[in-house]
Amino acid sequence: MAHNPTSDVLADQFIHHLRMEKGLAKNTIESYSRDLARYFDFLEKGNLHPLKASQINIMEYVTSLAGSLSIRSIARNLSSLKVFYRFLVSDGKIQTNPARLISNPKLPRRLPGVLSSEEVERLLAAPDASTSRGLRDRAMLELLYASGLRVSELVGLRVANINLEAGWVRTLGKGSKERMVPMGSKAQQSLKEYLTHSRPSLLKKRGSSHLFVTSRAKPMSRQAFWKIIKRVSKLAGIRKAISPHSLRHSFASHLLEHGADLRSVQIMLGHADISTTQIYTHVTRERLKQIHEKYHPRP
Repeated sequence: MAHNPTSDVLADQFIHHLRMEKGLAKNTIESYSRDLARYFDFLEKGNLHPLKASQINIMEYVTSLAGSLSIRSIARNLSSLKVFYRFLVSDGKIQTNPARLISNPKLPRRLPGVLSSEEVERLLAAPDASTSRGLRDRAMLELLYASGLRVSELVGLRVANINLEAGWVRTLGKGSKERMVPMGSKAQQSLKEYLTHSRPSLLKKRGSSHLFVTSRAKPMSRQAFWKIIKRVSKLAGIRKAISPHSLRHSFASHLLEHGADLRSVQIMLGHADISTTQIYTHVTRERLKQIHEKYHPRP
């Protein structure tokens, strides 16, 4: 009866497969090699051969990583094992993949990128208010930060959706759910200037029910507004990568930092579930921690 190939032989065959048949990049292959070496070390301590390892053995290995690796690294290690055992099945060395039914550890949600209050001020001041486009860009940015609208909601606004006297904006969010969101006096003023001086100039006597329009009298698109954000952030000297969503994130985080309750922020953002809004409390806690470390005399 033929002996099982050694762990080193299996690793060599697997890496050859990744390089020659899958055509993976060198860095990716090195990552697989490291993950496999760590796994083989674990098996060796228990006098186990990779071809004989069971689902329970692999789960014990994944659990053993908890003290030394991040959840993201543990998830990557498990993913490497699933690919390795899938290769062994396809190569006829084993019948079933013992790692296939093991669930990946739940990764923490990435915290959204948030601008500081000072960065927001620089961003809002950057458009050239002496031009029609500059007035429009500033009005869009002011409204986005004042209301926390999604970019799709912002570009989808009609003139009839805003009430400048009362300071409210009416929008249709996800699932066509309508909500009313207040806007501050700065956003009201910027919108008045845009509607009075900029929008008529951009439309050139052409009609449109859309609130924000281009110089071709077309409704502003998400892609076009994304380009505006990129250009304006560069003018403002903001080096971090930001998107239209950054202002929505900043709106929520800054409200919570200044004492707003989570339920009110949930309503303004249009989140169906408050658990979606709770991610901003993590952002706020992290910000408070940074402030404490920076300014407390005994951090």
